[in-house]
Amino acid sequence: MEISVELTFSPLQDDFEQHIINFIKKLRASGLTILENPLSTQVYGPYDEVMKVLNTEIKTAFELMDRGLLYMKLVKSDRSAYEPHF
Repeated sequence: MEISVELTFSPLQDDFEQHIINFIKKLRASGLTILENPLSTQVYGPYDEVMKVLNTEIKTAFELMDRGLLYMKLVKSDRSAYEPHF
């Protein structure tokens, strides 16, 4: 089963930028399809692989900071090729 996940990672501390960069770099290195925009990062791939990577990388990111939050949206389908039709 293919899924699409949208993540918005927000460390709640002054040195937030490096935490976000490190998190995105680890996602890029996973081999999954990763798309980024100024507001979020999207991850696409098979459910088990995506969730395994996210479980590891979210835990690691949270352990490396004092406070933070992560918004996550899951869609059951691969939406990586989506293009608006208007």
